[in-house]
Amino acid sequence: MPSQGKGRHPTHPCRDSSCVKLYVCSNPEDSVIERRALREKVIPSFREHCRNWLSLDVRLIDPFESGDPNCWPDANTRQQLIEECRQNSAGPFLLALVGHQYGAAALPTQVEASEYQLLLQQSQQAGVCTRQLERAYRRDENVVPPSYRLMSSVKSSCSPPGEEKEDEENSMMHHQEDLRMVLQTAVSLCVQNRLMTAERAQMFYRSALDADLRFALESGSVEDILNRCVIYVHKVANADGERGKAQRNSGLQQELKAGISEQTVPTPSELLPQLCDSFLPALLTSRQILLYTTTTECDHRHGYTTARRRAYADSLCQQVFSDLMALTDSSSLPQLRGKAQVIDAPSREWAEQEQLCSILAQFYSITQPEEEKIRDYVKQKYQQRPLVLTGGPCTGKTVLVAHCAEQIKAWLADCDPVVISCFCSFSVNTSPKYLLSRLCHQIAFRYEERPLPKTDSCFCSDLDECSCNTNCGSASVLEPHNDCCRAERVCDGDSNFSNTPHSSTIEVDVSLSELEERLASLLAHLPSTKHPLVLILDGLDQLDNNVVAQIISGLPSPLPDAVKLVVTVSSNRAGLLQAIKLRYPRQGSLPRPGSDDREEETGYACIQLQSGDRKQCAKQLESLLRDSGRKVTSGQQALVNRALTSCCLPLYARLLHAHTSLWHSDSDVTESSLPDCVHSSISALLDHLEQKHGSSLVARTVSYVSLSRTGLCESELVDLLSSPRGDPAEREGTVSQVDVEWLLMDLKDFLVKRPVADSRVLSWVSRHFKLVVTKKYLGTHEARMKIHSEMVDYLSGGQAVFVNHTSETENEPDGRPFVFPAIEDVCWANTRKILELPHHLQQSGRLEEMERGLLMSSGFHRAMVQAGMLSDLVAMLEADEGSTKFLRERWLLASTLKSSACFLQTSPLQLPTVMETNLLPYLHVFPALEGYVRDIRRDRRKKGKGVGTLLCSSSSSVPPIRYLRPNPKSRANSVVETACTECGVVVEITDEGSAWIWRGSACDLVELSLSKEQRELRFAGVKSSGRFLLLSTRCNELLAWDVAGPERLIEVKQSLKTESAAGQTASTIEGFVSCQEKLCMWWKKESFVSVFDISSSTVTRFQCQSSVMCLIASSNSLSVYCGQEDGTVSILDLRTSSLLGTCVNSTRSAVMQVILCEEEQGIACVDKGGSIALWDIADKQQPPRLVKENSNKGKPFSVLNTDYSEAVSTLLVCQSHQVTLWDTCTWEMWDQFLASQGKAFTQAVLSLDGHLFLALLDHFLLVLVWRVSTGECVLSLETNTQPLTLLKTASDIVCVSQDGGLTVWDSEMINAAGTATKMRRGVKAVVVEQTGKCFYTADGSENVWRWSLDVGLPRFTFLHDGPVEKMQLSPNGSHLLSLSAGEIYIWQTKTGENIARIKGGGAADVLITPNGKFGVSISKRGLSRVWKLPHGGIVCSIHQYLSDAQVSAEGTFLVGLRYGDLLAASLWSGSISKRFSCIENSERVVAFRTLWDHPDFVVVLTASEAVYTWKLSEETVCQHFQLPLTFHCQPQDFHMSQDGSYALLSTDNNSVNILDLSRVRLCSLKAEGPVIKACLDKTGGYVVYVCNPSGRERSCACDLHSKLVLTVIRLSDRERVGSVRLHKTPLVLIVSEQQGVFVGFDDGSVGVFSVADAAPNEEEFVWDRENLKGELIKCPLDREPLRCLCLCKPNITWS
Repeated sequence: MPSQGKGRHPTHPCRDSSCVKLYVCSNPEDSVIERRALREKVIPSFREHCRNWLSLDVRLIDPFESGDPNCWPDANTRQQLIEECRQNSAGPFLLALVGHQYGAAALPTQVEASEYQLLLQQSQQAGVCTRQLERAYRRDENVVPPSYRLMSSVKSSCSPPGEEKEDEENSMMHHQEDLRMVLQTAVSLCVQNRLMTAERAQMFYRSALDADLRFALESGSVEDILNRCVIYVHKVANADGERGKAQRNSGLQQELKAGISEQTVPTPSELLPQLCDSFLPALLTSRQILLYTTTTECDHRHGYTTARRRAYADSLCQQVFSDLMALTDSSSLPQLRGKAQVIDAPSREWAEQEQLCSILAQFYSITQPEEEKIRDYVKQKYQQRPLVLTGGPCTGKTVLVAHCAEQIKAWLADCDPVVISCFCSFSVNTSPKYLLSRLCHQIAFRYEERPLPKTDSCFCSDLDECSCNTNCGSASVLEPHNDCCRAERVCDGDSNFSNTPHSSTIEVDVSLSELEERLASLLAHLPSTKHPLVLILDGLDQLDNNVVAQIISGLPSPLPDAVKLVVTVSSNRAGLLQAIKLRYPRQGSLPRPGSDDREEETGYACIQLQSGDRKQCAKQLESLLRDSGRKVTSGQQALVNRALTSCCLPLYARLLHAHTSLWHSDSDVTESSLPDCVHSSISALLDHLEQKHGSSLVARTVSYVSLSRTGLCESELVDLLSSPRGDPAEREGTVSQVDVEWLLMDLKDFLVKRPVADSRVLSWVSRHFKLVVTKKYLGTHEARMKIHSEMVDYLSGGQAVFVNHTSETENEPDGRPFVFPAIEDVCWANTRKILELPHHLQQSGRLEEMERGLLMSSGFHRAMVQAGMLSDLVAMLEADEGSTKFLRERWLLASTLKSSACFLQTSPLQLPTVMETNLLPYLHVFPALEGYVRDIRRDRRKKGKGVGTLLCSSSSSVPPIRYLRPNPKSRANSVVETACTECGVVVEITDEGSAWIWRGSACDLVELSLSKEQRELRFAGVKSSGRFLLLSTRCNELLAWDVAGPERLIEVKQSLKTESAAGQTASTIEGFVSCQEKLCMWWKKESFVSVFDISSSTVTRFQCQSSVMCLIASSNSLSVYCGQEDGTVSILDLRTSSLLGTCVNSTRSAVMQVILCEEEQGIACVDKGGSIALWDIADKQQPPRLVKENSNKGKPFSVLNTDYSEAVSTLLVCQSHQVTLWDTCTWEMWDQFLASQGKAFTQAVLSLDGHLFLALLDHFLLVLVWRVSTGECVLSLETNTQPLTLLKTASDIVCVSQDGGLTVWDSEMINAAGTATKMRRGVKAVVVEQTGKCFYTADGSENVWRWSLDVGLPRFTFLHDGPVEKMQLSPNGSHLLSLSAGEIYIWQTKTGENIARIKGGGAADVLITPNGKFGVSISKRGLSRVWKLPHGGIVCSIHQYLSDAQVSAEGTFLVGLRYGDLLAASLWSGSISKRFSCIENSERVVAFRTLWDHPDFVVVLTASEAVYTWKLSEETVCQHFQLPLTFHCQPQDFHMSQDGSYALLSTDNNSVNILDLSRVRLCSLKAEGPVIKACLDKTGGYVVYVCNPSGRERSCACDLHSKLVLTVIRLSDRERVGSVRLHKTPLVLIVSEQQGVFVGFDDGSVGVFSVADAAPNEEEFVWDRENLKGELIKCPLDREPLRCLCLCKPNITWS
C-alpha cells in the first residue's frame, strides 16, 4: 500500500520565481523507462497547466537525461543543480525515483590531502596495490584545503559522439570499477583500524541516487524543504528471477577478496534498505516530504520484465501528475487569489527597479573613496544642483550608485528620505515620455505613503485646473499623479469589480511638456526637510542623445532644496555632459566652503570615478577565490599582479577570477594565459566555454541573451536552444535541460536574474558582454536577423505571427497565446510575449507581420491592457515606423483605446466588448479590421462567457482617428491662418510667425524646416491651390512650395504693392490659383492679378475693373475667371493676356465664388448676399448671356464661405443665420438650414458624397453634422478646444483649433455614422422571428421595418395609413399583424404584400394563437373577435373586454383581467367559461402569465402579493408563495419563463428581484445603479437588464463610465455572463428564443446582442459580410428599405 507523509496539501508559499524547477533524483541504470515517460507524458501537460493557470513555467532537471554516460555531471555539479532548484523553484523542487537497484558508488572527484594520504598508507600497509589510485588522483594546491583531484582521463567527461570505440568505453568502465574497488578497500581498512568513522566511510560507498537524495533532504534549511519534495519508492520482489539469483550467489563469492574477514564493503543490498526503510521514513515528519512506497511481486521465473516496468511507469505518470498539480496549485493558488486585486504596472516596475538595485549593490566589493563624496553631497542641505558621477567604462559607476542607494537611509538617519533609483538602460521602455511618466508616478506614489508637509502654497492637482484652496490634503495632491494600471492578474467574477476604488488612471495621451511641468510641480511641493528626495539616474549615457536631452530638459533647474539628484555619465559621452551643462548653468552665487573651484565653473557638482587600485583588485580577486574554495600559487600570483597592473577595473578582477579558478597547481600558465583587458577576457571566457560545452550551444545562448529586449527566462532559453530551428550543421547534438543549466552555472557571475513583469530574466551584468558577443558572433546584419527571427518563431509558438483567417475557427493559431485563462476569476497576460515579440519582429524586418499580427490583434491588445501597458499600446499604434499599410486602421484602434482609457483601466476585461461595439459600425470603412472583430467573437465562444454585439449603430459622435496637440513651443500662441493642399498637407501659421505642417501620414505637427538664409523669416499667412502652398512673410515676401516635391521654398519675385500705392502699407495676399506651373495671385483691395511662372520665374499682370474677390481657372489652364467687388466677372486669356468677356450681376454685389460648368458652357456666380447668377458663355464670339438669376430676398447677411461638390452637383452657401443648398443641375434651391436661436454659423462644408454637411457655430466646441435628405442634425463631433476652421482632404475632415491642435476624422466614418439606417422616431416595439435572423420594429409612425440580421439592414418597410399602435408576428414568421387607427393589417412577410386590411370593431390590441391559425382582436368598447388567418373569417366574438389579454399556450382560452378578476374566454364560443377564485381571500388580481411549457396552467399574482397557479382544465388554485412585506412586486415588470421556473417581479432599489419557483426562494440581483429596463428570456436561463451606473460610479466624467449598461445574468447560478455599454437610451428590450438580446433605442436605431453561453447560435448571427458590402456600396439613399404599400382601403369589414 502506498504511504505518504504529512503535507498532502502543502502550505509552502510561492517562491520569488516564475518557474517550477524539478530535479529528478534517480539511479540512471534503473530508471530509463520511467524518466522518459515523465518527460514525454507528464511534464508537457504539467507545464501547460502551470503556464495557463499559474503563469509559471516548468523545467525538469534530469542529470542523466543524456544517453552518453560520459556527459553526465559529476557529484559537485549535481549538488549545485539541486541547490539551484531548491533556491529558485516556485513550488516543488525534488522528484525522486527509488527503484530496486541501488546503483554503483561514484568515484569522489576530490579528496582532501590528509585523507588521501591516510587511504594510501593503510592500503600499502595491508599489501594492497595503490598504483591505480596514485595514477588516478593528483595533488592540487590551488584547492582550499589542498586536495587530490580525480584526473580528467578517469573522470566522466563529455566527448563528441563516435570519438571513442566501444571496446575503449568498456575498458574505461572496467578501469573505473577496479579503481572503485581499491578505494573502497582502503576505506574499509581505515574503518577497521578506527582511523575513519563509519559515517564518513559511507560517503565512499553511496551511489549517486543516495548521495543526491541525502544532499537534497539534509542540507539547507527546513523551511526550504517543507512540502516541496515527492519521493516514489518502488520495491520489486523476485526482480531477477532464477537466473538472476544464481548470478547474485556467484557474485557474492567473488566479492570476498584480499583476506579481509572482519570488515567488508557494504553491498547495495544493504545500503538500499537503509535508504528506503530508515532514512526516508525518518524525514516524513521533520521535512514533511510526500513519500510513496509501492511493492511489485514478480514471477519467480521471469522476474521484473519490461512489460511490468512499463505498466509501473504508466501508473507512476498518473500519480506524479496528480501530486505535482496538488503541490503546485495549493502553494500558488492562495497567493494568486490574494494578488487578484488591481496592481498598477508603474508601481510594479519600480519595485523591480528596487530589486535590481539590491542585486547590483551585491557586486560592490571594493570600497571606493568616491562613496564618501557622494555621502557628503547627500547630507549637505540646500544644495540646488545635481551631482554628476563620471568615469570611464567598467569603472563601476552603476554598482557604486546602487550601493549608495542602499546606504542613504543610514546616512540620513535624522529624517525619512525617499530614495528612487532608476537604471534607465534596464528599463523596458527608454523613451523620454515613458521614463518621465514613470518617474512622476513613483514620486507621487512614494509620497502618498507619507504625510505631506504643511505648506501655504497651492499645488495644482490638475495641470488644466488649479484649485484656489491652500493647504491641500494628500488625496487632492496625489490623486492625479497616481497612475493606476492593471497587472497581469485580473479579476473577472466580481460584479462590483469595476467599482473598486483606485488612486487614479493613466493618461495615455499626455504630452512631454505636460510631464515636465508635472515633474517640476511634484519636486517643488512634495519633498521636505523631513522627507527629502534622493533621485538616482543611471544608464542615461547608454541612450540616444536626443532621448537624453529630452529627459535632462524635463528636470527642474535649479533643483528644489529638498531634492538631491545623482546622475552617472560615462566620460566618453560628451552629449550627455553637454545637456547637463546647458540645463544647469553656472549660478551667480559665491563658492561654498570646501567646494572645488573647477566645480563652481558649472552648475553641478562633479565626481570623477577613477580606475580601481591594483591592491584593492587583488584583494577582490583573493576574496572571490576564497569564496569558491580556490587560491593561486605564489608563481601564479606574480602573473595575476602583472595583469592587474595593466588593468585594475572591478569587472576585470571578476573575469580574472573566472580564469584563475580553472587553474591547478600543476597548470602550465604564462603571461599569455591572462588577457590584458576586459573585452579580451570576455572573449577568452567564451572560448573556454565553447571548449567545455560546445561552440554552438555557447554561441546561441549568449546571442539570445544579448539580443533580447529585457532578458530571457531560463525556460525560454532552454526552449530556444532545444528547438530544431537554425542550421543543422551548426548544432552539436540534442540540447538537454542539464546542458543549459550547466552552462548557466558557469556564467552565473556575469548574469543577473532580475525581475521583469513577474518573471525572473537573465541579463548581462555589464553591457560590455553584449558588445563582445555582438562582435564575436553577431558581426553581420544577417546573423542578427537570424537570431531575431528564431525568437519570433519561438514566441509565436512556431506559427506565423499573422494568420489570415478566411473563416472563424475554434482552434488557437498561436501555441503561446497572449492571454492565459486561469481560475474562474483570474486571467494572466503573457507579458513575456508582449514585451519581446514586438522587438524581435521589428529587428528581424518582419514589419508586416508586426502590423497585422500584433498591432491589429485583439489578443495582443487584451494582453497589453491587462498588463497595465495601455499607454504603450497607444504609442505603438500611433507610431509611423515600420509598415504603414494599415496606418489608418491603427489610428482608429488607438483613438478608440484613448477614448475608453479611463474605463478600461478600471475594467480591462471589458476591452473586447468595447472594441467590438465601437468598431462594428465602421467595418465596411476599414475591412482589414474584420479579422480583429472575428477574433473577439471566437475568443468569446471559446471562453463560453460574455455578451457580443451583432448589430449596433454608431454613437451620436464619431471618434477622431487622430488628435494632434499643439506644439508646446507655440502653445501660448494662436493660429492666424491655415491651408490644406489636395494631397492632404495641412499648414498652420501662428501669430508669432512660425509655420507648422502636418503631412497626413506623419504623426506629429512639425515646424517647417527652412534653409540657413530663411531661418529668420516670420510668416504672416498661407494660401493653397492644388499641390501648391503660398506663404507670405511679414517682410512682404511670397514663398511658393510644391508639396509634391522636396521641402524647398521658392521666392515669388513680386512686390505686394501697386505702383499707385507706393509708399503705403503692402496689401495682404488674398488667394491664388495654380494653373499647371503658373500661379495666379490676387490681393486684398487690389484690382489686378499677377501670374508667376515657376519654370521661368517671370511675372505678368492682368488689370481688372475693381478689387479682385475670387479667381478660378479653366480645366485646360488657358483662361481664368476673375470675380470682382462690383459684381463683375472678367474672363481673361492666359496666353494672350487679353480680356475675353465680362459678366455683370444685376445685384452689383461682390462676387464671392465663380463655378465653371464646362459641359454646359456656363458659369455660376455667387455674390456676397447669397444670390446666384447663371451665365451662358458657350459662344466665344458673343458676350456672355444671363440665363438665370436667383436673388436672395432675405436679410442681407454676408456669405461666409461656399463649398461646391461637382460629384453630387451640390453647392453649399454658408451665411451666419443659415446654410443653403443648391442643386447645380437645375440651379434650384434644394433646402435651407437655419441656425438655432442665439447661435450663428461660422463655416459649413459638404461631406465627400454630399449627403451630409458639417458646420461650425460661434462659441461652440462641437462640430455639428446635418443629414441633407432628412434635415436633422445627426452627429456632433467633439473637439478639445475652440474650433477655428474645417479643412477637407481627399479622405479626412480636419478641424483646426485656435491653439493649433488638429482633430482628424475619417470622412467615410462620418458618412457611415451620419447616413446609418434608423427609423425617424424612437423604436417602441420589436418582434423577432423564431429563427432570430429577421425582426420587425415600429416607432409609432406609419412604418414597420423588417430587418435582416444577415446584412444588418432593413429589407422592407410596411406603410400604413396611420400610426402603428400594435404588431404581432405569427409563430412561423409568415404573417405580420399590425394595428393602425383601429384597423388590422395582415402582411405577407416574405413578399411584403398587404393581403388583408380589416375595418370595424375598433380593436385596441391584436393577438395570434400559438398554432398561428387564428387571430384575436381585443376591443375596449365593441366586440373582441376571434378570426382565421390570413383571410379574417370570424370564428366567434367575445362580448366582455379583457385587459392585458393573453392566449393560453394550447390556444383554447383568452385569459385577461376585468375589474380585478381574472377570466378565461373560450376561443371557440367566445363565452367566459373560467374564473380565477381564491377560497381563502377573494382579492384582486394584479398580474398573470400563461406558461407555454405547461399549457394548462396560469401563474397569478394578487394584490396581497401572493403567487398562485391556476389550472384551467380543473379550475383548481394552489398558493405557492407569499411575498414578504418588505418585498414589493411591480405588475408592469412581472414576467415568467415558459417553464414557470422563474418570475421577474420588480426592478426597484437598484436591483432586479427574481422569484425562483422551482426552489421557492427570492433572489435579489444587485445592479450597478437604477434599473431602466429588465427582461426575462422565455427559457428562464437569463435575465437581462439595463441600468444607469452613474449613481454608483466614482466621480468620473469619462464617456463610458457614464453610459447605460446592459447586463446578462445566468439565473441558475446568478453569475454575470457579461455586459456591454450602450451609447443611447433604450426604449424596448426583449430576448429572443435564441438568447439574442434586441434593443430599440430612442433615436430610431436598433441593437442586437448575443449571449456567449449560446455559442452555436452566435455563429448563425454573424453578418453575411459579402452581402453587406454590396449593400454599402450603394448610395445611402438607395439603401432605404423597399416600400411596401398597404391596400388603399379595407378589403374586409366587420359589422
